[in-house]
Amino acid sequence: MSEAMQDSRHNGDGGNMAEKTADNTAENKADNRDDNSGVKYVTHPLIRPGSLEERKYQIAIAVHATEDNTLVVLPTGLGKTAVALLVTAMRLRACGGKILMMAPTKPLVDQHLKMFSDKLIEPDTDRETMGSGFALFTGETPTDERKEMWKSSRVIFATPQVIKNDIIAGRYSLKDVSLLIVDECHRAVGNYAYVFIAEEYMKTGKNPLILAMTASPGSKEEKLMDVCYALSVKIVETRTEENADVKPYIHEREIKYVDITLPPELEHAVIVLKKLLEMRLKGLGELGYIVPSADKLTMAALNSINVQIQRKIAERNTDAFLAASVHAEIMKIRHAVTLAESQGSEILKAYLNKLSAEGMSPSGTKASQRLCRDELFVSLLKDTDTWEYELLPKFEKTFELVSTQLEEYPESRIIIFANFRDTVTALCDYLVKRGVDARKFIGQASKDSVKGLTQKKQIETLGEFRDGVFKVLIATSVGEEGLDVPSTDMVIFYESVPSEVRSIQRKGRTGRHGSGTIYVLITKGTTDETFTHVSRVREKAMTKGIRSLSATAASGGFIVTTPMSGLGTGNGTANSGQHGGQSSITAFTGGIAENGTAVAGAHADNPVPLVIADDREGSSKVVEALHRSGISMGFERLEFGDYAIGDRILVERKTARDFTDTLVERDLIGQIKRMADAAIKPVLIIEGEDLYTQRNLNPNAVRGALCAISIGMGVSIFRTKTPEETADLLCVMAKREDNTTEGGLKSPHFHKTYRSKREQLEYIVSAFPGTGLKNARILLGHFGSIENIVNASEEELRAVNGIGEVSAKKIYETARERYTEF
Repeated sequence: MSEAMQDSRHNGDGGNMAEKTADNTAENKADNRDDNSGVKYVTHPLIRPGSLEERKYQIAIAVHATEDNTLVVLPTGLGKTAVALLVTAMRLRACGGKILMMAPTKPLVDQHLKMFSDKLIEPDTDRETMGSGFALFTGETPTDERKEMWKSSRVIFATPQVIKNDIIAGRYSLKDVSLLIVDECHRAVGNYAYVFIAEEYMKTGKNPLILAMTASPGSKEEKLMDVCYALSVKIVETRTEENADVKPYIHEREIKYVDITLPPELEHAVIVLKKLLEMRLKGLGELGYIVPSADKLTMAALNSINVQIQRKIAERNTDAFLAASVHAEIMKIRHAVTLAESQGSEILKAYLNKLSAEGMSPSGTKASQRLCRDELFVSLLKDTDTWEYELLPKFEKTFELVSTQLEEYPESRIIIFANFRDTVTALCDYLVKRGVDARKFIGQASKDSVKGLTQKKQIETLGEFRDGVFKVLIATSVGEEGLDVPSTDMVIFYESVPSEVRSIQRKGRTGRHGSGTIYVLITKGTTDETFTHVSRVREKAMTKGIRSLSATAASGGFIVTTPMSGLGTGNGTANSGQHGGQSSITAFTGGIAENGTAVAGAHADNPVPLVIADDREGSSKVVEALHRSGISMGFERLEFGDYAIGDRILVERKTARDFTDTLVERDLIGQIKRMADAAIKPVLIIEGEDLYTQRNLNPNAVRGALCAISIGMGVSIFRTKTPEETADLLCVMAKREDNTTEGGLKSPHFHKTYRSKREQLEYIVSAFPGTGLKNARILLGHFGSIENIVNASEEELRAVNGIGEVSAKKIYETARERYTEF
């Protein structure tokens, strides 16, 4: 029996698991060596022989983690996933159940799935009730498949947003999950899906246990505590590279800082940009705002200025709107300074031309329009036209480092990190032209002219890099978390990053399986130097904070509280009458209790959702509040609106800021009109206060838009203060829509004193599930009558322009569904 396991015996489940694992290790001790290498391997009935190297610190951590909810902080490369595998094996052997492991990205989830499927042996017990095999849940996995896969699978690997959406939609519950693994758990703050899932799991799990893992939880102690509270952590297990039991597994990593000189052309550009900053800061100072000098303009200082401006706006100070626009100019100019100092001339040139195009456009913001008319800006823009090639030596230095490494070690793998997609693209093109086989690795979303990589392409790219198809990977922050790429011998930071989390994640991409070198390119006399210093200080603070957290946990200092699940005042308590004098929300909903649970009449077991949320609303606090209310929900991709209630009501939700932004920059009226045309009862909810002070708009412009929407389009407009109030309002709408008449039967029709024959036909067809008024008109226009629509095949319905596959299927099946009295 290993010493780590002997020392970790305790009463309860954790102790039993430790004993079973330790006993099994003793029984098989003779078989845990790999031929003549001297390497010991873990022996356990549920771990494949010879697949997992035995490391005492991993076993000690894993045994401790079976006792209570645990946060594991391990430097990248020391095997957090191995610890998760050990805890999984122990947990399955001790109490069965399902295992759910979550990670922020599909490539990382896919990586975990491959490791577990290679090394974990499933238990034979409970296969009929718990299922067997491994499953991968991401946004690309069809909804119906996920529901069935949950029933049939024992170990599920998933991105958190998918799990959150499925729980809210009632597709499955977490009650049978015996271990919830949260990878990159430093994200478990605010409204991130991890927070909701952990709360739900601790409420509903029959035998819950959480294992949270990260390499870099951050330097701020309050954030560390927030993560622990969100995940109900009681134990903190941490190791650093200085711990005696870890040192044998640490590979040498040499960090080298490479000084880059800013060329005269870019130095001149920075001087001009700082003059532009000084002029605008001086203007804000003359308006009474406290501002720093241009050289000391940090993000914290910018935020401080913005707080002052917002306070003046709330006080109805007319100059504050001008100040807000000037603040926007300052943000743009400061970003240009950063590009000039750290990214290079080509990136700066493209950005300045983009600002100029915005300023010349009739729809451009006042900040962009004012900036592009400034003589200094115009002069600088002309100067950039004379730049014929990249001026900043970072591109050339990167090529020099890469080519030297590949010449000396042809089988090397090299990762280059850069903050901006444009830099990644430009650097990749530059290296490829110089004969280096490089690929870029960026996120999914397409931004500006740079097209994102799909999750499938991300996984494919990582696989090819791992297999040596190409040797150089150039990545944005999407490559910082969790990449396990063997033999990554060199990492290059194209620029410094002030974030200690990101810095540690980047450094962790090398030295995982052998020695490695890290190069940081620093433009002398710029923010590159500042960020390097800030990152070092924060890394030290993080180490200190982790030790303090461990001490607090060891002394029993954690008091973990679970947020209350009541409806929407925002403070965790039930709403007690904030809506126009109503005595309680229950009086209107007829079935949502004040503690947020379903009561008689709430149709808690009704499989038909009362509220359908657009699947892009999954991260909204409104959705979470709706789930806590106990109302039945579902998710679909809605063509119009954010929420659908029954077959009649479509709801568009906009924050006050989004309302004014859409009014100014996009087609607000057109968007609401399209929703109104598709619904019998269209609703607009505007959430938040100070609708008339969000932007420098004439209040009558906002009032005119509201009149056009309400009077011109017949859209009902409601105002709420918070997401929780919005959820309350949606509950009221849903329950009133679902109410019964005096005769005991719900009326399926919206009564109107007069309908033309055309309206009657449209109304009947619009009643088909998911059809609505717009599609009803399309179908009637195509087929000519209700009879022809009902008799049409699914293929014929699908062939109608504007009718999707899902809608066609619903119409076809509903028309042929047999009526059964109940």
